[in-house]
Amino acid sequence: MNENHVALITGSATGVGRACALRFAEEGFDIVVNYSRSKEEALETKSLVEAEGVNALLIQCDVSDDGAVKQMIGQVESEWGRLDVLVNNAGTTEFIEHKDLDALSEEIWDRLLGVNLKGPFFCIRAAAHLLRESEFGSVVNVSSTAGIDGRGSSVAYCASKGGLNTITKSLARALGPEIRVNSVCPGPIDSRWLKRVMTDEQLAEMTADYPIPRPSLPDDIADTVVYLSLGTTLTTGQLLVVDGGRTM
Repeated sequence: MNENHVALITGSATGVGRACALRFAEEGFDIVVNYSRSKEEALETKSLVEAEGVNALLIQCDVSDDGAVKQMIGQVESEWGRLDVLVNNAGTTEFIEHKDLDALSEEIWDRLLGVNLKGPFFCIRAAAHLLRESEFGSVVNVSSTAGIDGRGSSVAYCASKGGLNTITKSLARALGPEIRVNSVCPGPIDSRWLKRVMTDEQLAEMTADYPIPRPSLPDDIADTVVYLSLGTTLTTGQLLVVDGGRTM
């Protein structure tokens, strides 16, 4: 069995996923870097992780594919024989005005639910036997305030994150006490996602009236993920909102 603890962060090529990978590497974890399409950026994450003096395993896997997820976890088990923390960060969206019902095609629904909702479930199910063997088996789902208040990039995105929040509670009950399952629910994040549809000025304007008037940074979310994984032993089934007070 691997001597170091092991963390798998899905979608860790960029943004929040990369920030989480680096934070766990700083804690001495060996890291499974997962990506779907962004291979070059995933290789950068792998190099940054290894620069922290730990090992990194790079695995391409679309988490909406149950068979591919099982293969990914099987590779982790054969390489390292353990998994202590699973961070379900991989996600996708489409920016569609909520009133434009016709623009939300069945194909978009299927893709968003596949990656954002079914994907975390597939990963948890495949990894549960390894997480149970850890002394602190932990799952953290990267959800969104969109799953709480229904405000987000599209109706389907909000629905997928609402479902993820419910899965968090259901699986916390089903998998405890050996495995804790929690979600972090960010508000707007200063990342590549939002930069697709708004400028820095627009993002600053959107967050200007929050009690803490700025968007979150990937490191803000990574702080919370590490806390839920390593900084608490009694917290499970919780949705921890990190949004500068937006939904307060």
